[in-house]
Formats: sequence, C-alpha cells, structure tokens
Amino acid sequence: MSGASISGKVGAREAEPAFEVLEERRPPGLVRRYFTTQRHLIGLLFGGLVAFVRARPRDRRGFWFQWARVLSWLVLPLTSSRYVNLPFPVQLRRRLEALGPTYIKLGQILSLREDILPREITDELKKLLDRLPALPFERFVARIETEVARPIDDVFSWVQSTPTGSASIGQTHRARTLDGDEVVLKLVKPGIRRTIERDVILLRILGRSLQLFLKRLQPKRVLDEFCDYTLREVDLLREADNAENFAANFREDHEIVFPAIYRELSTRNLLCMEFLDGVKPDSAEALTLTRAERNGLTNLGAGAIIQMLYQDGFFHADLHPGNLLLLDGNRIGFIDLGMVGRFDDDLRRNLLYYYYCLVMGDSENAARYLAALAEPVSRSDPRGFRREVEEISSRWQRNPTFHEYSMGQLILESVSRGVRYNMYFPVELVLMVKAIVTFEGVGQILNPGFDVIEVSKVHIGRIFARQFSPLRIAREGLRGAPELVDALVKAPMLVTEGLRVLEQTTRQPRENPFSGIRGTVFAGFLFVAGAIVAALKGPTWLAILLFGGGVMIGLRRER
Repeated sequence: MSGASISGKVGAREAEPAFEVLEERRPPGLVRRYFTTQRHLIGLLFGGLVAFVRARPRDRRGFWFQWARVLSWLVLPLTSSRYVNLPFPVQLRRRLEALGPTYIKLGQILSLREDILPREITDELKKLLDRLPALPFERFVARIETEVARPIDDVFSWVQSTPTGSASIGQTHRARTLDGDEVVLKLVKPGIRRTIERDVILLRILGRSLQLFLKRLQPKRVLDEFCDYTLREVDLLREADNAENFAANFREDHEIVFPAIYRELSTRNLLCMEFLDGVKPDSAEALTLTRAERNGLTNLGAGAIIQMLYQDGFFHADLHPGNLLLLDGNRIGFIDLGMVGRFDDDLRRNLLYYYYCLVMGDSENAARYLAALAEPVSRSDPRGFRREVEEISSRWQRNPTFHEYSMGQLILESVSRGVRYNMYFPVELVLMVKAIVTFEGVGQILNPGFDVIEVSKVHIGRIFARQFSPLRIAREGLRGAPELVDALVKAPMLVTEGLRVLEQTTRQPRENPFSGIRGTVFAGFLFVAGAIVAALKGPTWLAILLFGGGVMIGLRRER
C-alpha cells in the first residue's frame, strides 16, 4: 500500500482546513544564518528608533530627542519599507516570523515574560503564528517510512492526509495501527533540528552581547533558558519520557490521563502516541455537561495542576485550553507534553510555602517566600521588593475575583516588580504562572464564578500536610542513611585515634593519674561529633565548632 492509497482511506474525516505547503530547503549554513539574523537585528534597531521618534509626544521632546530625530533621518533609507511604518512591537513580531521557526518559538516564550518585557510587546508576541506551513502528505509518509524503516502499510492501516496541527517544530496526523489502535503521529519537520542547533549558537552569542548593555533584563539568562528548552523539545524521545513520567506520577489517579507511548514506533524525529478522544474545555460540547460534571472536572483539573507544581515539581510548561481534553467518564487528558518545567526540592518547597501563604491570606510570609525564590543581581533590593509584594498581595486578598484581579495576575504582577528591584526570577516561575492562569481560565469557562482560593485551599492543604507527614519525614531521613551508617562504623576508630593523639599530648606526670581522663573523653566526643556532622553534610560551621572545641580542650589538658 503506497502513501497515495493510504490517503484514499481517509474519507469524510478530512474536515480540517488546508495548510500552506512547506517548501523544503537545505538549512542555511552558520555564516549565512549569522548575516541573516544580523540584518534583521540591525533593521529592528533602526526601525525601533524611527518608531520611537514618531511616537514621542510633543511635550516630551527634549535635547536628546533632537539627536534621535537626526539619527532616525539618517537610518530611514536603510530600513525596509515593509517594517518602518509599523510600531516597534509589530516590527519585532514580523521580523521573528521572517526569521523562521526558532525565532517564532522564541517570541512565543518571550510573550510569557511579562516580568521583564513591557505589556505592549508581550501582547503583540502572543499573536505569533501557531498554524505554519506543513509538509505535503506524500513527503510526510516518506519521512514516516524512513523513521520506522518499513513500508507504511506494514505499520498503519490508515493515516489522515490533512494534518491536525503544524507548529514551528512538528507536524501531527491521526492514524490507525494494524491492531486497530487510534494514534497520533508527530514528526519533526525536515531540517528543523539543524536550523535550531545553528540558531542556538547565534542566540547564545547574542545573549552575551546584549548582557553588556541590558544587564538589568538579564538577556543572557533568558536566551540560555530558551535554548535549553528548545533543544530538549526538538527531541521527541524526551516528550515520550515526559508522558511516561507524568503517567507514573498519576498512576493512582485514573481520572487524570496522559497518552500512552508506542516506543517501537518512536524515534528522535517521530512520536507515535495514543489518540485521546475528547473535547476542549472551551468548545460548545463542553457547555452541554451538567453543572455537577463541570464542577467535578474543574476541581479535578485544579488538583492535577497543583500536584504537578507543588508536590511532584514536574509540570506541563505549555498549558493552555488546547492542550487539555475533557474525556468520557469525567476524566481529563493532558496532551502536547514536549515542554515541561522542573523544580528542584528547595525551589518546589519554597513555592509550596508561597502558594500556601497566598491562599491562606498570609501576605507577609507570601512576600518573604517569593523574595527567597529570586536570584539577586547587582544592586538588588530584597527588602523593598518584599514590601511591595506584600502590598499587592494584601490588595488581592480584598478582591480575589477572576475578571477584576485573578491569582495568576497577582503572581505575575508580583514577579514583574522584580525588575524594578533588580531581582531575577527563573523561567520556571513564569511557566508556573501560565499553568495557574490556565486552570483559572478553564475553571471560569466551565464554572463561572469559580472560586480559586477555596479550591486551592483543599488541594494545597493536602499537599502541605503530606509534606510534613511522619512517613515522608522518615523517608527523607533515609536519604542520608548510607552516610550515617558509614559515620557510625568509623566512630570507634575515630574515638580510638582521638584518644591516642590526646594521650600523647598529656604524658606529663600529674598528681592524680585520672585527673585528665574527663577532659580527654570529652575532647574525643567532640571529635566524633564533628566527624559525624561532616559525614552527614551538616552545617559546616557546626563541624568546625565541634572540631575546634576538641582541639582547645586537648591543648588545655596539655598545659
């Protein structure tokens, strides 16, 4: 069966609107790509200067503005007429689209960074294309056959000819295996990986250059974070790992569903996963559910997202209503798992405390924990930041409504104030805000008047109690068991060696031969205690204090 014959099996299911055809081209070399990006960067600087001069109010045109006007006249002939008459945010979006998939993805990530970019820019970047040209079906089939190393009719009985989606990196089609399983095929577009790898090199260089002039916005960190996320996302085996990790975290909760992965049909460039047959939360079908069903689904989704963020520290980092599905049996499915966020234990614990204080109305401690999450840079002002965040949180407590002032807006506004006080927050925190905004928005769609505080109190309280359960504390304590056992095994030897050293320093004759034993034993005890603290990686100051105490007692005995 050829690709054409498979296409003929689609029939009435082909109701999707057509995509533009992707023209396959050889990825440009690094040098050529460098000059292309530099041309757009310089054009953006020139166009931004012209836009600034034209938009400047007359009452704010001082001495330096006249110099800017003269310079804008000089660069005007060098700026493309396609962009020069547009506002700066529109110029930025259009040039990112012209630079291709990597920069479209960059713009989509930057649209979330309302903590460091002006709202006019982030709002415009949200308009970036998410429906990009797709490979022709014949080429898609040929690529699938290359990846699975078999004719496609040996694997699938049907493949949908029209893509269900075509984004900057991948293209998806529905299919059916020979066993009758409904699946989704996600393919990395040809040449994308090589283009992204070259763009990453240039973006890292750009980040280091911009750091010299825009240190306050931390461009180096922002671009490095984007590069790391994008390189992970272009490897579809990582997405397969993500799906299986999520499924393992929710293995006891059968109402939260993640697509099963067909490993034998998956590679770095191809992902074959279970098709989840559901409806989107913002669809007309979702509104036909009963009020009780919608309440249950809202509570279920909120609990799942809160667990991802504050219990597992492993969460869906690209959440929006299109990546959530309402399934039969009052279940919720999560799809498109290529982009995930991870919190280490310390960051997750501080976020848990912050969110707990927030929903419990403790504005002072919420501000303290949020400040602890920031990475201070030069001239940072944590105290001033805490005061302002406490004021914002107190204001939200008086009016916690979705339409007027949602929790997501509160957290994002609080984080945004970090730039003013030179406090930098990791990108994971911004992705966390996106997840919270999603569950707030979906909750409002399904259940108008959704009370995010009451729902959050139930789930965050459960996670907070679990955090301090005796079983969990014991389990955490067992992590240091090998070091503790090792220290205990070595303790007799350390005591013997300590006593022998001290005995050598106390050989001078004394009237009472037992007068030095008490001090010697105590000094040995301090040596052993210091060794145990050091072996367990406890506070360095405590280990030094114990060792120092042993030495001082030993010297006193010698005198």
